[in-house]
Amino acid sequence: MKGILLLNGDPFEGEIDDGGAIVYCCDGAYGWAKGRVRIDKNVGDFDSLAYIPDPPPEKIYPSEKDFTDGEIALSALLKAGVDEIEIYGGAGRREDHFLGNLHLLYSAHKRGVAAKMITSRSVIFPAGGKVTLNNLKGATISVLPFGGDVHIMGSTGLKYPYPEKLAYGSCRGISNVAISDCAEVETGGGEVVLIIINRGEV
Repeated sequence: MKGILLLNGDPFEGEIDDGGAIVYCCDGAYGWAKGRVRIDKNVGDFDSLAYIPDPPPEKIYPSEKDFTDGEIALSALLKAGVDEIEIYGGAGRREDHFLGNLHLLYSAHKRGVAAKMITSRSVIFPAGGKVTLNNLKGATISVLPFGGDVHIMGSTGLKYPYPEKLAYGSCRGISNVAISDCAEVETGGGEVVLIIINRGEV
């Protein structure tokens, strides 16, 4: 079952396929998402919205709290049993929230849930092991360590080879290019975050 999480960053400009998904909308994201995607639950403190959305939230959280609205909604989606999550509106506007939203992806990933953030320009997702990227010829692909050094076991279908180790704090993995319709990257320890510009299928 797919979960969709709508956040209050840059509005997503494309279509969102909500068929068969559970859709949770956080606070100010309602402003760009209403009428464009079905919303099953509105979640948050609503300090960014100034009115109560529809459907009315089951609970309005205090604005001073230990968790972001996105964290609260992610936890609820995981409790609902989703096995994949798509995040829209997670980038832009506030850099601290964007970095925090990357950690939401990582949190879901560590729980065995496939998670990706989809923006109007890119797809961002954490991964480990072998990652296969389809229909991305010509796309820019960046691979960055997430939390520590990462060993690269191999890669195919990409213009530039990766070193055996991507060091945490290095930008070595930025701006590779897919030169075939199928590209692969395999890590042998540690986690990475992949960013695909001019996105295709993942």
